[in-house]
Amino acid sequence: MKLYNYFRSSASYRVRIALNLKGLAYEYVPVHLVREGGQQHAPAYRGIAPEGLVPVLVDGDVGVHQSLAIIEYLDETHPDPPLLPADAAGRAAVRAIALDIACDIHPLGNTRVLKYLAANCGLDKDGADAWVRHWIGTGFAALETRLAQSPTRGKFCHGNTPTLADILLVPQVFNARRFGVDMGRFPTIAAIDARCAQITAFADAAPAKQRDAE
Repeated sequence: MKLYNYFRSSASYRVRIALNLKGLAYEYVPVHLVREGGQQHAPAYRGIAPEGLVPVLVDGDVGVHQSLAIIEYLDETHPDPPLLPADAAGRAAVRAIALDIACDIHPLGNTRVLKYLAANCGLDKDGADAWVRHWIGTGFAALETRLAQSPTRGKFCHGNTPTLADILLVPQVFNARRFGVDMGRFPTIAAIDARCAQITAFADAAPAKQRDAE
């Protein structure tokens, strides 16, 4: 397997966690989103990913883009340990948390959005960082309430073993801290993140541990 990814991309980070939890070896192929004007724009990479986004997983003749699709592909092709609960209600709850992050929080702070804000909306770095903090804070406030009140939350977002929800949560907490979000406002989220940090599969996937880290 090959994973085309960028060390600081939270979508890439998610897939690295999933691969590690599954114990799957893979070839790490860095695609730097800033260097050389953004290596994701190079024709060779656009041939793999017309969207110019990371990550992309290549598994033999199969290519999969979009981090959630990649993770579910891995879960279906390598089902042990499972990343989704066995029951339909549990799977729906975990997927909903993952989508809260992937659809409603993460996209508003990704690299191409920040570049657009700088180039077209007149925001300097401080203004762009404030934008990111606002949207992460808004999303985390709702997620904190949901997790704090959840009858199915255990040590992790759902139950006592990591699921897809935790795989999505940890990289978003990394982003939150990177942009100066006060995580003291979100004690349930922070506690889950701290538990995940004690698991080797999560720790080894962290941006600072990747070979293209700056």
